[in-house]
Amino acid sequence: MKLHMQILIALGLGIKRNWHIFFGIILGIIVGIFLHGKDFALVSTVLTFIGQVFIRLIQMVVIPLVVSAIIIGITSIGDNKQLGKFGSKMILYYTIITAAAVTIGAILSLIVKPGIGAAHYINANTATAVQTTVAHAMEQQQNTLNLILSFIPSNPFHAFADGNMVSIIVFVLLFAVALAKVGDVNRPIVSFFESVFAATMKITDWIMFFAAPGVFALTASAVSSFGIDIFASISKYLLVLTIGFALQLFVVYPLFLRFFSKVSIITLYSAVAEAMMVAFGTASSSATLPLTIACCEKRGISHKISSFVLPLGATLNMDGTALLQTVAVIFLAQAYGVALTPFLLIQICILAMIASSTCAGIPGAGLITIALILNGMGLSPEQLVAGFAFLFTIERITDMMRTLVNVTSDTVVVAAIADNENEINYDLFNDPTKYEEIA
Repeated sequence: MKLHMQILIALGLGIKRNWHIFFGIILGIIVGIFLHGKDFALVSTVLTFIGQVFIRLIQMVVIPLVVSAIIIGITSIGDNKQLGKFGSKMILYYTIITAAAVTIGAILSLIVKPGIGAAHYINANTATAVQTTVAHAMEQQQNTLNLILSFIPSNPFHAFADGNMVSIIVFVLLFAVALAKVGDVNRPIVSFFESVFAATMKITDWIMFFAAPGVFALTASAVSSFGIDIFASISKYLLVLTIGFALQLFVVYPLFLRFFSKVSIITLYSAVAEAMMVAFGTASSSATLPLTIACCEKRGISHKISSFVLPLGATLNMDGTALLQTVAVIFLAQAYGVALTPFLLIQICILAMIASSTCAGIPGAGLITIALILNGMGLSPEQLVAGFAFLFTIERITDMMRTLVNVTSDTVVVAAIADNENEINYDLFNDPTKYEEIA
């Protein structure tokens, strides 16, 4: 199938599967334009309330989602007998690629400054309060030893009650590694968290049903308050993300494959083009996973490698999400006038790497776990409702792009590992005329 047809199909899938989101955004713009400059206090209050409900629902699932995802991911790696052969290499490759993504996101954001244009839309008192909160949190963390101590919870239940995500993650990581090491006796606990993850994913699905009215309310509230000029202010944010994703796809991945394998990036992209396009259309790496596996296996990558690396990649390897979250948090910091010190930037990048790896492979998940990064800054999404209104106006577009990058990243890593382990049939992989059609 020709590339232009695949792109059209992907766009069609995106509109078909997410028509309610697009409809919510468009209707929100229309209603916001109508309300702008008019005195409809009750309507504005209702729209703000609906938007805050949506953000609270997102916050609600963060802790169970993060905890269950980490435990399932680590225990599944620890249980696999192939871990000693290439599991550690997989984790190393994922870390390298994700570190490159957050670095690109941070550098571009500092150069372009996407949040500056939105600063004059933020209430001055709210911005001052946010600046004070972040400054206080950073002052407490500036001492490296104190920072390390703050990461280690003296009482993990207290950390859960306070929603201290960094401390929660430290405890859960240690707990998950311990579960992986104790063998089959861990099955009752792991099964419990598999159930928690499945239930949390179902709740997230329900929240996504509320995404249309939530996005409508946030968009309408933002446009009614700020006018249609809001889209000019958000354009730099979209520009930074687009450039960042393009650099990841066309610079980072080719260089990575050149350094760590002999796989041709052009050949790989040709082999997995259907998966890339469906990822763009569905905005879900989990939904794309069966097709990703099929593309890799039917085009020369062994089942032994793809069946191990790709499912874990769909859970743990989210460098597109990490890039988006880095840019989004820096955008919010610039919009609220928060001083971006080197210490804070490094913290944002590290937390983005962690937050992205706990992100579910479903639409909208990229902005769900962003609460983890904000928490590390002493903030919560509730304190930044106006800023989140900007992000949600184009969330569906950015979600499709970041999912395309996430899925492509998984195929890059699986191809590199398969090459390292001599698990690629190059006669098939290098000859597109032999490719089987993917149903």
